[in-house]
Amino acid sequence: MNFNKKEFDRLAAEYRYVITDMICRAGSGHLGGALSLVETIITLYYRILNVDPENPKWEDRDRLIMSKGHAGPVLYVALAYNGFFPKSWLPTLNADGTRLPSHVDQNQTPGIDITAGSLGQGLSCACGVALASKMNNKKHRVFCIIGDGESNEGQIWEAALFAGHRKLDNLVAITDYNKLQIDGFTKDMLDLEPLVDKWRSFNWEVFEMDGHDWDDIYTTVNKAIAVNGKPAMIVAHTIKAKDCSVAENLPESHNIKVPNEQEYRKYIEALVNQEVDLPY
Repeated sequence: MNFNKKEFDRLAAEYRYVITDMICRAGSGHLGGALSLVETIITLYYRILNVDPENPKWEDRDRLIMSKGHAGPVLYVALAYNGFFPKSWLPTLNADGTRLPSHVDQNQTPGIDITAGSLGQGLSCACGVALASKMNNKKHRVFCIIGDGESNEGQIWEAALFAGHRKLDNLVAITDYNKLQIDGFTKDMLDLEPLVDKWRSFNWEVFEMDGHDWDDIYTTVNKAIAVNGKPAMIVAHTIKAKDCSVAENLPESHNIKVPNEQEYRKYIEALVNQEVDLPY
């Protein structure tokens, strides 16, 4: 898909509408961390990743590991819109018999590369995939998206140490740095700063980007891909629950509860752009 800012802005608004509808229909879900990743996920799936919707297990595909597995809804929308499965699946999020559980599951959903849920494990999985790819002389790339709250987990830093030591330059990790987690602001829970310096000290090449700016995302990810001799980390500065005025930049957006139609309307009507037709 050729880049057109107006079309990508429209697509991002549609993604946010669909994500919010999915979560509200389910009665609860992780709205904030899904909405903060919209521009990053769109850029990856429409401009960067080498994948084949007709063959989701294609051996030479790029891998994307959503370590913050509760952000599954944004990934489900991208996969459906790119033809991995029908869009009619989207409103079944977390329902009985669904193929779209609240946390991503490679055994349930075409296009999901690693099952996630227990925070901190995805980056270790990404390291294993990247190392295996190198050992097998494969040229595909491994991308891993982690959360800033998730970065409180010790396993993240064990994986960081491993990747730097093994010079996994086929690995690009992205921290969704929306600066909030389930209990509050990350700086109050367990401050990550200086985050960039921490990753550099583990022998990673580190970049920062505005996680909602199309050009910055595309340019930064390509710089990270081009790094040789070490893994790359992108610290993406984002806004939790972006463009949903009743949830944006609020800790309670992490996992919303939607018990009735009134609450459903509250979230839908709070979206910046409501001129969207649902695809199902």
